[in-house]
Amino acid sequence: MVQTGPNPSSGENLLFLTDEQLRKGIEAMFFAYRGFTADPDRILAEYGYGRAHHRALHFINRSYGTTVNNLLATLGVTKQSLNRVLRGLIADGLVEARVGRTDRRERNLFLTDAGQELERKLAEVQRVRMRAAYRAAGPQAVAGFRQVLEAMMDDDIRHTYQSLKDGR
Repeated sequence: MVQTGPNPSSGENLLFLTDEQLRKGIEAMFFAYRGFTADPDRILAEYGYGRAHHRALHFINRSYGTTVNNLLATLGVTKQSLNRVLRGLIADGLVEARVGRTDRRERNLFLTDAGQELERKLAEVQRVRMRAAYRAAGPQAVAGFRQVLEAMMDDDIRHTYQSLKDGR
């Protein structure tokens, strides 16, 4: 959960934000997210897909051979919702589900060549936007932005993020 009390080591005691400043930050997040997803949304629309498909492709690519259960935990969606997304991606030849080697009840997920190509297209348009924003903001702002995002994560989500970030 997000920390609610002051943390002396974070400098929180020195930082006072008005409700208006917080509102502006919240609105900036909404509009930034809209921009961040706009280009991939246009590409996904060509396939009849939505953001759930994008997230599935991203994390299957990020965690080669991940299990359905791991993907469920990472995405934080219902099994029914994920199954709907995976069925479409598998039927369209973008994702392959293989029987687990150690546990035959598990299904390991892999992107096909076509799935890798679509994921690359989606990631590239977001990298272009992120790279431009990071360059405009500068290295200190980039580090600060990442700290803010990580501080907003609930503990369990931060753990999942750290696992991916650390390459585990």
